[in-house]
Amino acid sequence: MTVFRLGVLAAVIASLTTCAKTTAPLSIPTSRESKPTLVLFITVDQLRPDYFDRFKSPLTGGLARLLNGGAYFTGAHHDHAITETAPGHATLMSGRFPRRTGITRNLAGVNDSQWRLLAGRDLGAAPFRFRGTTLTDWLLAADPTTRAFSVSAKDRSAILPIGRSKQEVYWFANPGVFTTSIWYRDTVPTWVTAFNARRLPEGFANRSWDLLLPPRSYSEPDSVPVEAFGRDITFPHRFPADSTRAAARMRFTPMMDELTLRFALDGFRQLDLGRGPSIDVMAVSLSATDYVGHFYGPDSRELHDQIVRLDRGLGAFLDTLYTLRDPNKIVVVLTSDHGVAPIPELNNAVRVQLDPLLKPVRQAVLAAGGDSAAIDFESGAFFVDPAKLGARGLTVDQVVEVFVQTASRVPGVRRVDRFADLQRKDLANDEIARRWVQMFPDDLRPVATVTLESGNMFNYPVIATHGSPYRYDSHVPIIFYGPWFKPGRYDRLVRTVDIAPTLAKLLGVTPSEALDGRPLVEALR
Repeated sequence: MTVFRLGVLAAVIASLTTCAKTTAPLSIPTSRESKPTLVLFITVDQLRPDYFDRFKSPLTGGLARLLNGGAYFTGAHHDHAITETAPGHATLMSGRFPRRTGITRNLAGVNDSQWRLLAGRDLGAAPFRFRGTTLTDWLLAADPTTRAFSVSAKDRSAILPIGRSKQEVYWFANPGVFTTSIWYRDTVPTWVTAFNARRLPEGFANRSWDLLLPPRSYSEPDSVPVEAFGRDITFPHRFPADSTRAAARMRFTPMMDELTLRFALDGFRQLDLGRGPSIDVMAVSLSATDYVGHFYGPDSRELHDQIVRLDRGLGAFLDTLYTLRDPNKIVVVLTSDHGVAPIPELNNAVRVQLDPLLKPVRQAVLAAGGDSAAIDFESGAFFVDPAKLGARGLTVDQVVEVFVQTASRVPGVRRVDRFADLQRKDLANDEIARRWVQMFPDDLRPVATVTLESGNMFNYPVIATHGSPYRYDSHVPIIFYGPWFKPGRYDRLVRTVDIAPTLAKLLGVTPSEALDGRPLVEALR
């Protein structure tokens, strides 16, 4: 078996850097005289802030640089209830809650067959549900020569930070290619085709993901039966011999981030971003932490190794970027779209079955001559379509009453609320109610919501997950880095919707609409 030991860089994923050592932070002047020419917006999917402290000793790369030299807001939270990837990413550069962006759930995010991909076999995607504007739009309004480039392993993570603007937006799709959709372009650019032609993901066939550090550096056990559905639970984790299957398996390893960063640098060079005088945007969303976290859980040895590799990869990425452009002209932001809960079976929590919540409601609808499609339940939100309830007089209120009574008796459920009742709660002190209210526009509201007991999860086919209004799912880091910010730790409670107004104030642009967030002025010089 060939063991793939990924150091700063992989054997197949070639060097991200040709210069400075990852461990050596650059000396950045503290003057604000230099005008920014690039905003680098880094989102690490499912990054919990406690990882920084748990894994601090081996962090010597990009995460360490940002933590040591940036303005780090330790008390940052998403202030909405369904803490999933699509709603989270949509808030970050818009400064608005989901009730204003219209992106309320992953399954009602960016996907639709009408927006076909230019390469790859996945479902089409575009920001057609996104409402309003983002930082990119505000910059374009001030200077039409501004350009934006966004990349991620996930379509929603690449698309939603930019909003509806038709920029250079790319994501990873089966069978292992970077692509975009007809929302953005008519053809795949030559440089993207050339990158895909290298077939780097297929090169992982018959290789393995092994620990980066010596085994003694990891305190977590390497054999936890509940992880990974009880399969492939110890290092090294071998890739399939079939190259297509190996490319698909790569998503669930740190190598996905390495490939994404490689593509991001390629695009940065090809598009020649950040030279000025305009302010360009590069959004990079790294998804491997989320994939590894879902598969192995946040307390696994695999997650620990992923964070160490993320640190090294970001360090190499920043080193290279700082040789291509003046670091005194680059604004760096790092944050996350959500956190994650521990594996229920390891923390005295339970998986709540969905069928007991919905079966009695479906039966009532069918008995009244209605369509079972009249009801929908996802991520704790219960929806009713009045047009499909049938002709026998069944009302929405009656359906809601059956649901509330049924769901309230299901073990593991903490509270069931009619949405109209949530709006009358003391939102300043009832955090769960506030986050549900800030989740939905008026025309997309559910009729009721279900909040599980802390630590519980709906019985989705993943090992660990997120999506609740609890703080373990909402808590994320916010770090601003560059000569315009005062380094240090800022411990007060802030929200992810505060990032965009902070950047707007720094860059001197005016948001096109009212925002939910406020500038974090204490971090600005």
